[in-house]
Amino acid sequence: MRKHWLGLLVAGIAAFALAQISWAQITEAQQDQWIGIESHIGNITGHGPAAKEDYRRYCVGCHGELGDGNGENAQWLDPKPRDFTTAVFKCRSTPTGTLPTDEDLYDTIARGLDRSNMPPWNTFTRDERANLVAWIKHFSPRWQTEKPGTPITVPNEPDVTPERIQAGRDVFERVQCWKCHGVTGKANGPSASTLTDDLNRPIAAYNFTEGARLKCGETDRDLYKIFMTGLDGTPMPSFADNIKPDEAWDLVFYLRSLQPQPSKAREIAKTLHLKPINPNAQGGTTESTPQQQSAPQQQTNQPEQQQQTSPQKEENNPKQRP
Repeated sequence: MRKHWLGLLVAGIAAFALAQISWAQITEAQQDQWIGIESHIGNITGHGPAAKEDYRRYCVGCHGELGDGNGENAQWLDPKPRDFTTAVFKCRSTPTGTLPTDEDLYDTIARGLDRSNMPPWNTFTRDERANLVAWIKHFSPRWQTEKPGTPITVPNEPDVTPERIQAGRDVFERVQCWKCHGVTGKANGPSASTLTDDLNRPIAAYNFTEGARLKCGETDRDLYKIFMTGLDGTPMPSFADNIKPDEAWDLVFYLRSLQPQPSKAREIAKTLHLKPINPNAQGGTTESTPQQQSAPQQQTNQPEQQQQTSPQKEENNPKQRP
Protein backbone atom coordinates (compact mmCIF):
# COMPACT_ATOMS: atom_id res chain seq x y z
CA MET A 1 0.00 0.00 0.00
CA ARG A 2 2.80 2.38 0.90
CA LYS A 3 4.51 1.67 -2.44
CA HIS A 4 1.20 2.26 -4.21
CA TRP A 5 0.77 5.74 -2.71
CA LEU A 6 4.42 6.51 -3.31
CA GLY A 7 4.00 5.57 -6.95
CA LEU A 8 0.97 7.81 -7.29
CA LEU A 9 2.87 10.67 -5.70
CA VAL A 10 5.82 10.28 -8.06
CA ALA A 11 3.48 10.07 -11.05
CA GLY A 12 1.68 13.22 -9.93
CA ILE A 13 4.93 15.13 -9.52
CA ALA A 14 6.10 13.99 -12.93
CA ALA A 15 2.83 15.04 -14.56
CA PHE A 16 3.03 18.44 -12.90
CA ALA A 17 6.64 18.90 -14.03
CA LEU A 18 5.75 17.97 -17.60
CA ALA A 19 2.86 20.40 -17.54
CA GLN A 20 5.20 23.17 -16.41
CA ILE A 21 7.70 22.33 -19.14
CA SER A 22 4.93 22.27 -21.74
CA TRP A 23 3.66 25.65 -20.50
CA ALA A 24 7.15 27.13 -20.70
CA GLN A 25 7.64 25.87 -24.27
CA ILE A 26 4.70 27.59 -25.91
CA THR A 27 5.75 28.24 -29.47
CA GLU A 28 4.82 30.85 -32.00
CA ALA A 29 3.21 28.10 -34.09
CA GLN A 30 0.90 27.23 -31.17
CA GLN A 31 0.05 30.87 -30.62
CA ASP A 32 -0.76 31.24 -34.31
CA GLN A 33 -3.51 28.65 -33.80
CA TRP A 34 -5.13 30.97 -31.22
CA ILE A 35 -4.82 34.15 -33.29
CA GLY A 36 -8.51 34.27 -34.11
CA ILE A 37 -9.55 35.09 -30.54
CA GLU A 38 -11.47 38.35 -30.18
CA SER A 39 -12.00 40.95 -27.49
CA HIS A 40 -15.32 42.63 -26.71
CA ILE A 41 -15.44 46.03 -25.01
CA GLY A 42 -18.90 47.53 -25.10
CA ASN A 43 -19.92 47.63 -28.76
CA ILE A 44 -16.30 47.33 -29.97
CA THR A 45 -14.91 44.01 -31.19
CA GLY A 46 -11.14 43.69 -31.20
CA HIS A 47 -9.27 41.51 -33.69
CA GLY A 48 -5.79 40.30 -32.78
CA PRO A 49 -4.16 40.32 -36.25
CA ALA A 50 -5.06 44.00 -36.63
CA ALA A 51 -2.82 44.77 -33.63
CA LYS A 52 0.22 42.81 -34.81
CA GLU A 53 2.11 45.83 -36.14
CA ASP A 54 1.24 48.07 -33.17
CA TYR A 55 2.41 45.36 -30.78
CA ARG A 56 5.63 44.86 -32.72
CA ARG A 57 6.36 48.58 -32.79
CA TYR A 58 5.40 49.64 -29.25
CA CYS A 59 5.26 46.54 -27.04
CA VAL A 60 7.63 43.85 -28.23
CA GLY A 61 10.74 45.57 -26.83
CA CYS A 62 9.58 44.78 -23.30
CA HIS A 63 7.01 41.98 -23.60
CA GLY A 64 8.82 39.98 -26.30
CA GLU A 65 7.76 38.39 -29.58
CA LEU A 66 6.03 35.54 -27.75
CA GLY A 67 4.53 37.78 -25.07
CA ASP A 68 6.63 36.06 -22.41
CA GLY A 69 8.08 39.26 -20.93
CA ASN A 70 11.52 38.60 -22.41
CA GLY A 71 11.88 41.50 -24.80
CA GLU A 72 15.30 43.02 -25.42
CA ASN A 73 14.61 45.84 -22.92
CA ALA A 74 13.40 43.53 -20.14
CA GLN A 75 16.83 42.93 -18.62
CA TRP A 76 17.06 46.59 -17.59
CA LEU A 77 13.53 46.97 -16.22
CA ASP A 78 12.32 46.75 -12.65
CA PRO A 79 9.59 45.68 -12.18
CA LYS A 80 9.82 43.21 -15.03
CA PRO A 81 7.40 43.21 -17.97
CA ARG A 82 4.24 41.13 -17.70
CA ASP A 83 4.45 37.57 -19.05
CA PHE A 84 1.25 37.28 -21.09
CA THR A 85 1.65 33.52 -21.57
CA THR A 86 0.61 32.88 -17.96
CA ALA A 87 -2.42 35.20 -18.18
CA VAL A 88 -1.87 36.32 -14.57
CA PHE A 89 -2.73 40.00 -14.11
CA LYS A 90 -2.70 42.36 -11.14
CA CYS A 91 -5.46 44.75 -12.15
CA ARG A 92 -8.77 42.97 -12.43
CA SER A 93 -12.40 43.37 -11.50
CA THR A 94 -12.65 39.58 -11.18
CA PRO A 95 -11.96 37.27 -8.20
CA THR A 96 -8.42 36.18 -7.44
CA GLY A 97 -7.15 33.32 -9.59
CA THR A 98 -9.50 34.10 -12.49
CA LEU A 99 -8.90 35.72 -15.84
CA PRO A 100 -9.58 39.46 -16.13
CA THR A 101 -12.31 40.82 -18.34
CA ASP A 102 -11.49 42.37 -21.70
CA GLU A 103 -12.45 45.72 -20.16
CA ASP A 104 -9.86 45.22 -17.41
CA LEU A 105 -7.04 44.82 -19.96
CA TYR A 106 -8.42 47.64 -22.10
CA ASP A 107 -8.40 50.01 -19.11
CA THR A 108 -4.89 49.00 -18.07
CA ILE A 109 -3.50 49.79 -21.52
CA ALA A 110 -5.02 53.27 -21.37
CA ARG A 111 -4.17 53.95 -17.71
CA GLY A 112 -0.66 52.51 -17.55
CA LEU A 113 0.93 51.25 -14.36
CA ASP A 114 2.42 53.82 -12.03
CA ARG A 115 5.96 53.19 -10.73
CA SER A 116 6.80 50.99 -13.72
CA ASN A 117 7.86 51.38 -17.35
CA MET A 118 4.28 50.82 -18.52
CA PRO A 119 3.04 54.29 -19.53
CA PRO A 120 -0.55 55.29 -20.26
CA TRP A 121 -1.11 54.40 -23.92
CA ASN A 122 -3.87 56.93 -24.45
CA THR A 123 -2.51 57.70 -27.90
CA PHE A 124 -4.22 54.58 -29.25
CA THR A 125 -7.78 54.81 -30.55
CA ARG A 126 -10.48 52.73 -28.87
CA ASP A 127 -10.41 50.23 -31.75
CA GLU A 128 -6.61 49.95 -31.57
CA ARG A 129 -6.75 49.25 -27.84
CA ALA A 130 -9.44 46.62 -28.34
CA ASN A 131 -7.29 44.96 -31.01
CA LEU A 132 -4.31 44.93 -28.64
CA VAL A 133 -6.42 43.22 -25.97
CA ALA A 134 -7.25 40.45 -28.44
CA TRP A 135 -3.56 40.15 -29.40
CA ILE A 136 -2.54 39.87 -25.75
CA LYS A 137 -5.10 37.09 -25.24
CA HIS A 138 -3.71 35.00 -28.09
CA PHE A 139 -0.42 34.50 -26.22
CA SER A 140 -1.85 32.20 -23.52
CA PRO A 141 -3.68 28.86 -23.74
CA ARG A 142 -5.75 29.86 -20.72
CA TRP A 143 -7.97 32.02 -22.92
CA GLN A 144 -8.79 28.95 -24.99
CA THR A 145 -10.15 26.91 -22.08
CA GLU A 146 -11.20 29.45 -19.42
CA LYS A 147 -13.65 32.29 -19.29
CA PRO A 148 -13.00 35.53 -17.40
CA GLY A 149 -14.23 35.59 -13.83
CA THR A 150 -17.48 37.32 -12.97
CA PRO A 151 -16.68 40.89 -11.90
CA ILE A 152 -17.18 41.49 -8.20
CA THR A 153 -20.00 43.70 -7.01
CA VAL A 154 -18.81 47.01 -5.61
CA PRO A 155 -21.52 48.41 -3.31
CA ASN A 156 -22.33 52.10 -3.30
CA GLU A 157 -19.71 54.14 -1.47
CA PRO A 158 -20.98 55.24 1.96
CA ASP A 159 -20.33 58.61 3.55
CA VAL A 160 -17.00 59.11 5.27
CA THR A 161 -17.50 59.38 9.04
CA PRO A 162 -15.20 59.41 12.09
CA GLU A 163 -16.62 56.05 13.13
CA ARG A 164 -15.77 54.51 9.77
CA ILE A 165 -12.20 55.78 9.82
CA GLN A 166 -11.66 54.42 13.32
CA ALA A 167 -13.24 51.11 12.29
CA GLY A 168 -10.92 51.05 9.27
CA ARG A 169 -7.93 51.39 11.53
CA ASP A 170 -9.15 48.33 13.44
CA VAL A 171 -9.45 46.38 10.16
CA PHE A 172 -5.96 47.55 9.14
CA GLU A 173 -4.61 45.96 12.31
CA ARG A 174 -6.80 42.85 12.33
CA VAL A 175 -5.92 41.69 8.81
CA GLN A 176 -2.30 42.72 9.41
CA CYS A 177 -1.90 45.22 6.58
CA TRP A 178 0.80 46.83 8.72
CA LYS A 179 3.15 43.84 8.35
CA CYS A 180 3.92 44.96 4.79
CA HIS A 181 2.68 48.55 4.62
CA GLY A 182 3.92 49.62 8.07
CA VAL A 183 1.90 51.07 10.94
CA THR A 184 1.84 54.50 9.26
CA GLY A 185 1.53 53.24 5.67
CA LYS A 186 5.17 53.94 4.74
CA ALA A 187 5.80 50.44 3.33
CA ASN A 188 8.26 49.69 6.13
CA GLY A 189 6.51 46.86 7.96
CA PRO A 190 8.50 43.90 9.31
CA SER A 191 7.73 41.81 6.20
CA ALA A 192 8.39 44.55 3.64
CA SER A 193 12.01 43.67 2.92
CA THR A 194 11.17 39.99 2.38
CA LEU A 195 8.43 40.39 -0.23
CA THR A 196 8.73 38.60 -3.58
CA ASP A 197 6.42 38.09 -6.52
CA ASP A 198 5.26 34.75 -7.91
CA LEU A 199 8.59 34.36 -9.74
CA ASN A 200 10.54 34.99 -6.53
CA ARG A 201 11.66 38.45 -7.59
CA PRO A 202 11.82 41.22 -4.95
CA ILE A 203 8.77 43.46 -4.90
CA ALA A 204 7.99 46.57 -2.86
CA ALA A 205 4.85 47.21 -0.84
CA TYR A 206 2.83 50.31 -1.70
CA ASN A 207 3.75 53.42 0.28
CA PHE A 208 0.53 55.31 1.07
CA THR A 209 2.37 58.36 2.34
CA GLU A 210 4.16 59.13 -0.95
CA GLY A 211 1.02 60.34 -2.68
CA ALA A 212 1.64 58.20 -5.76
CA ARG A 213 -1.26 56.85 -7.77
CA LEU A 214 -2.48 53.37 -6.91
CA LYS A 215 -1.26 50.61 -9.20
CA CYS A 216 -4.73 49.82 -10.54
CA GLY A 217 -6.47 53.19 -10.57
CA GLU A 218 -7.05 56.19 -8.37
CA THR A 219 -10.66 56.17 -7.15
CA ASP A 220 -12.05 54.80 -3.90
CA ARG A 221 -13.79 52.09 -5.94
CA ASP A 222 -10.42 51.08 -7.41
CA LEU A 223 -8.96 50.74 -3.92
CA TYR A 224 -11.97 48.70 -2.79
CA LYS A 225 -11.48 46.33 -5.75
CA ILE A 226 -7.81 45.84 -4.87
CA PHE A 227 -8.79 44.59 -1.39
CA MET A 228 -11.45 42.26 -2.70
CA THR A 229 -9.69 40.84 -5.77
CA GLY A 230 -6.05 41.00 -4.70
CA LEU A 231 -3.13 41.71 -7.01
CA ASP A 232 -2.47 38.30 -8.55
CA GLY A 233 1.20 37.46 -9.01
CA THR A 234 2.16 39.52 -5.94
CA PRO A 235 2.02 39.01 -2.14
CA MET A 236 -1.15 41.19 -2.01
CA PRO A 237 -3.97 38.68 -1.47
CA SER A 238 -7.70 39.03 -1.85
CA PHE A 239 -9.50 39.77 1.42
CA ALA A 240 -12.92 38.82 0.06
CA ASP A 241 -13.14 35.93 2.54
CA ASN A 242 -11.77 37.92 5.48
CA ILE A 243 -13.61 41.23 5.53
CA LYS A 244 -17.17 42.29 4.83
CA PRO A 245 -18.03 44.92 2.20
CA ASP A 246 -18.70 47.54 4.88
CA GLU A 247 -15.34 46.78 6.48
CA ALA A 248 -13.65 47.14 3.10
CA TRP A 249 -15.08 50.65 2.79
CA ASP A 250 -13.90 51.43 6.32
CA LEU A 251 -10.41 50.34 5.31
CA VAL A 252 -10.56 52.50 2.16
CA PHE A 253 -11.32 55.57 4.27
CA TYR A 254 -8.61 54.83 6.83
CA LEU A 255 -5.98 54.37 4.12
CA ARG A 256 -7.08 57.60 2.46
CA SER A 257 -6.36 59.33 5.77
CA LEU A 258 -2.73 58.18 5.50
CA GLN A 259 -2.22 59.75 2.08
CA PRO A 260 -0.96 63.34 1.74
CA GLN A 261 -3.59 64.34 -0.83
CA PRO A 262 -6.42 66.51 0.55
CA SER A 263 -9.45 64.38 1.34
CA LYS A 264 -12.40 64.32 3.69
CA ALA A 265 -10.96 61.22 5.37
CA ARG A 266 -7.66 63.01 6.06
CA GLU A 267 -9.41 66.05 7.52
CA ILE A 268 -11.56 63.90 9.80
CA ALA A 269 -8.52 61.92 10.96
CA LYS A 270 -6.80 65.20 11.92
CA THR A 271 -9.76 66.25 14.06
CA LEU A 272 -9.70 62.84 15.74
CA HIS A 273 -5.95 63.18 16.43
CA LEU A 274 -5.81 59.63 15.12
CA LYS A 275 -2.53 57.91 15.94
CA PRO A 276 -0.95 54.85 14.32
CA ILE A 277 -1.86 51.39 15.52
CA ASN A 278 0.39 49.68 18.03
CA PRO A 279 0.51 45.95 17.20
CA ASN A 280 2.49 45.26 20.40
CA ALA A 281 -0.17 46.70 22.72
CA GLN A 282 -1.93 44.35 25.10
CA GLY A 283 -5.62 43.73 24.55
CA GLY A 284 -6.00 44.80 20.93
CA THR A 285 -5.79 48.11 19.13
CA THR A 286 -4.57 51.04 21.17
CA GLU A 287 -3.04 54.31 20.21
CA SER A 288 0.73 54.36 20.31
CA THR A 289 2.59 56.69 22.56
CA PRO A 290 4.84 59.45 21.16
CA GLN A 291 7.86 57.35 22.13
CA GLN A 292 6.51 54.37 20.19
CA GLN A 293 5.79 56.51 17.16
CA SER A 294 9.36 57.76 17.07
CA ALA A 295 10.86 54.31 17.43
CA PRO A 296 12.97 53.31 14.41
CA GLN A 297 11.19 51.13 11.89
CA GLN A 298 12.53 48.66 9.40
CA GLN A 299 13.05 50.25 6.00
CA THR A 300 12.49 48.65 2.63
CA ASN A 301 14.23 49.50 -0.58
CA GLN A 302 11.69 51.29 -2.73
CA PRO A 303 12.29 51.20 -6.49
CA GLU A 304 13.01 54.65 -7.79
CA GLN A 305 9.79 56.13 -9.13
CA GLN A 306 10.03 56.84 -12.80
CA GLN A 307 8.24 59.90 -14.13
CA GLN A 308 5.99 58.98 -17.02
CA THR A 309 4.63 61.26 -19.67
CA SER A 310 1.99 60.50 -22.24
CA PRO A 311 3.95 58.53 -24.83
CA GLN A 312 4.28 59.46 -28.44
CA LYS A 313 4.25 56.59 -30.87
CA GLU A 314 8.02 56.05 -31.12
CA GLU A 315 9.81 52.90 -32.07
CA ASN A 316 11.90 52.62 -28.90
CA ASN A 317 9.38 53.76 -26.31
CA PRO A 318 9.52 51.02 -23.61
CA LYS A 319 6.36 49.64 -22.10
CA GLN A 320 5.59 47.34 -19.29
CA ARG A 321 3.07 44.94 -17.92
CA PRO A 322 -0.63 45.08 -17.02
